[in-house]
Amino acid sequence: MTTLAVTGHMDLTEGSLPLIRAALRRLLQEYAHEGVTGLSCIAQGADTLFAEELLAIGGKLVVVVPSRDYRRTVVAPDHAPAFDRLLEAAAEVVALPNETAGRSAYEAANRALIHGADRLVAVWDGQPPTGKGGGTADVVEEARAAGLDVDVVWPDGAARRG
Repeated sequence: MTTLAVTGHMDLTEGSLPLIRAALRRLLQEYAHEGVTGLSCIAQGADTLFAEELLAIGGKLVVVVPSRDYRRTVVAPDHAPAFDRLLEAAAEVVALPNETAGRSAYEAANRALIHGADRLVAVWDGQPPTGKGGGTADVVEEARAAGLDVDVVWPDGAARRG
């Protein structure tokens, strides 16, 4: 059994979604024969695509919720149905003890993902950290520093909004 954690961009373009979904499906199928558990915060974008594809191949989803107020204050109304559906489908939910969402809660969630996984799947455009902390590039750097192998998923044609 392999445990994969996911990190990735939330601001993916609509045209990128099917490309990234297909790339994630191919990657996850490599682990399906031995059984796979996926750790995700099920944020909009990469986290959700990963969780949906994991469940589609019969993997076990473990959701890490960064703070007690995360669902109420962070999950956008258009993402709420997917968030709730994935939360319900999870084999396990790890609710971190942070009262409020924010940088420290996200960094704690990222540490939980890294320390609970055998590998990290990063839906990442390869850009360096922004200096804000807790972003995809930061998680990749932290995982590599911890000795975790990182599978970067960024197919040709993928792009971020803005």
